Amino acid sequence: LICEAYHLMKDVLGMEQDEMAQVFDEWNKGELDSFLIEITRDILKFKDTDGKYLLPKIRDAAGQKGTGKWTGISALEYGVPVTLIGEAVFARCLSALKEERVKASKVLPGSSVKFNGDKKEFLEHLRKALYASKIISYAQGFMLLREAAKVNKWNLNYGSIALMWRGGCIIRSVFLGNIKEAFTKNPQLSNLLLDEYFSQRMRESQSSLRQAVAQAALTGVAAPAFSAALAFYDGYRSEVLPANLLQAQR
Repeated sequence: LICEAYHLMKDVLGMEQDEMAQVFDEWNKGELDSFLIEITRDILKFKDTDGKYLLPKIRDAAGQKGTGKWTGISALEYGVPVTLIGEAVFARCLSALKEERVKASKVLPGSSVKFNGDKKEFLEHLRKALYASKIISYAQGFMLLREAAKVNKWNLNYGSIALMWRGGCIIRSVFLGNIKEAFTKNPQLSNLLLDEYFSQRMRESQSSLRQAVAQAALTGVAAPAFSAALAFYDGYRSEVLPANLLQAQR
């Protein structure tokens, strides 16, 4: 999600790295305060020994250690739609096809649409989109934990799990304290999105998530994680889905 936000800043808004670093610095002072936002700011500022920014010199092909893949496999086995982590893993797989992508970039047409809106306004949409997507991703993660607990007859303390991550993990953030509060208030909470605090945050930010996904689609910037977040949100809040047609077809 953070990489996609960076990509949108760079390719949709045409921002320079020092400007992006300032944005991430501001974001780190608010509800997005986290280890990953902090190091993203520092990475964007970092210059190589030749005085030029290091980030553009790093090859855009990511590997993986397997944690995302294992989570995706578990999600499929338990039948839980952990779509954001799935898309993050597949985005890494796609990034690894560097030579193919270079060839495709010369053959396949993209969008001719250019961003012509208010830059400051879009950056605020992007901030809220990142926050909304983060809520959705954690909601999915806790859905998987809850289903695994049900199947395996585990008694998990979800609030304590959130605090454990806050202690010293790469995903540590202020945000995890809000998750702890949600599960302390209601240990039987079926989904984080249904907690009063988080449902209110979604009310405030879901329209910004739509703006970010729409702008990415219109300008031809791949944003699979943001798109997956929105698709899950709209599916989850739908009283009726078209699965009746699927069942009829089967």
